[in-house]
Amino acid sequence: MQYEFLKQFPKRMKHVGMYGLLIQNSSQKQLWKNYGFLKTDEQLNIIFSLLLYIMEQSLKEENCTLDDIGAYIDNINSTYFYKNMSYEDCKKLGDFIVNVILSNEGKAMYFDGFDYEHKAYKIMNISYIANRIVYIDSDVKRTSYYLTDDGYNLLLSTLEIENNMKLTIHEMIFKMHLEKQSYDKAVDEIKNVFNLLRIQLQKIQEAILRVRRNALNYSVSDYQVLLEENMETIEATKQKFKNYRDTVKKRAKELEDENINVKKLSKEDEDKLNNLKIIETYLNRGIDEHQKILNSHFDLKILYEKELELLAQMSLIQRFSLRNELYDKVLEDASKLEELDVFLRPLFYKAPEKIYNINKSMELQRPIRRKELDEEEEIIEFDEEEWQAELAKKQREKLAKYEKSLSYILDVAIKKNSVTLEEIKGEVQEDGALLQTLIPSIDIFKEIMVELIKSKEVDFVALRKEKSEYITEQSLEFQLNEMLLNIADSNESKKKLLKLYVARTQEKKAVEFVNVTDENGMAKTIRCSNVQITVELQ
Repeated sequence: MQYEFLKQFPKRMKHVGMYGLLIQNSSQKQLWKNYGFLKTDEQLNIIFSLLLYIMEQSLKEENCTLDDIGAYIDNINSTYFYKNMSYEDCKKLGDFIVNVILSNEGKAMYFDGFDYEHKAYKIMNISYIANRIVYIDSDVKRTSYYLTDDGYNLLLSTLEIENNMKLTIHEMIFKMHLEKQSYDKAVDEIKNVFNLLRIQLQKIQEAILRVRRNALNYSVSDYQVLLEENMETIEATKQKFKNYRDTVKKRAKELEDENINVKKLSKEDEDKLNNLKIIETYLNRGIDEHQKILNSHFDLKILYEKELELLAQMSLIQRFSLRNELYDKVLEDASKLEELDVFLRPLFYKAPEKIYNINKSMELQRPIRRKELDEEEEIIEFDEEEWQAELAKKQREKLAKYEKSLSYILDVAIKKNSVTLEEIKGEVQEDGALLQTLIPSIDIFKEIMVELIKSKEVDFVALRKEKSEYITEQSLEFQLNEMLLNIADSNESKKKLLKLYVARTQEKKAVEFVNVTDENGMAKTIRCSNVQITVELQ
């Protein structure tokens, strides 16, 4: 299957269908208007209020007849909704909701969900309530209603589980699948766990942005809830993920040891091995996400405390009108000028005596001339959106330089199958244009080489598969794997790339690039370890 995230799509659509059919059966019904329920939200509120009552009666195993339903609607109407309805009207409304909306007038309800694995629609039956015959006072025959499994699922899905409980539940399910060696299901659960971690990180980042804009718009209760969620997420999660990763690595190694040649693996074992590698990848990303949450948690805590302190200090400042408190007083009685020093004296308190700060003596000392010049510059107003757009434009131009440099390195590597940095230097040193392409700036070239050496191996097939399974926002920051994949997929000659290997050569002699221009236009020499770049092609 090309898109793994479309698995079990009919199951998702059944949950959607339960809401869709409920709204379809309810909308455009004249009876609502007869009783004053004109808006859709009013109608849905009374429907779900009745569903909750039926669920409560079902859980208590008590009867739920139309008389009980009419009495319940009459009670909540007189207490909360205040519609002009008698008890008989309430009973008729209950009958309408139960038999027309929830039971579809006795006709079976179906919803079609597309099954991408079988390339066809799957017809799913939906039933909210069922009924049985009961006898009141031993001889009066009545119909009692109770919730079905679909009805329970519908109501339970409306009450959101706390985020920390979601993480715990998915982690427990993942652990269970891992123990049962159901690795395909474990992959889905570890993706859910990773998504919850990513959502938690985004919530912290949004909170930091809100606090920076205006701390008064971020309540203490919101802050407390977020901190508690963070602590629940942080607590023991990293160690658990490391233990899971060790277990996954161990099982993957056992599979590889049993079959030294991976091609001899059975189809089932090969799927297990692939799933184990996917699980290991998401566990590694989960550990990184955990570290980001931990750092952002402390950043939010420090920022919020600082902003509240500043707000508290602002509240202590007493403001007054110079005209009312000074000018008018002096105009009324000029003799008060003799006491003007009492009014102005606080403005001329001498500066506190300086003390020696040992921490400052340990800091890196930088020239202060540039700082003074910056402080003397005129402050001008600017449009924040234009400023952000200009920053994004500059970043895109910088990314284009990264891309040209990497593209040139790939072109040379593909041409020769294997090339060293020393050989690349021989091609570009005499050609200023090629040298500028390879080294647009010292910082860019340095970052590219460091990332290549750190990565050691780049698997283009795995990167394409991960890109098809996981949706990420386009970043304006340099990401080596993402940029390599974009270069390979945007050029026909590079689409045959399978893997890229980068390793330091045995030579200890450094490669020197002379007459490289830096950002200030000065010619400099770059010394870099010699590396071997090898490509594997189709």
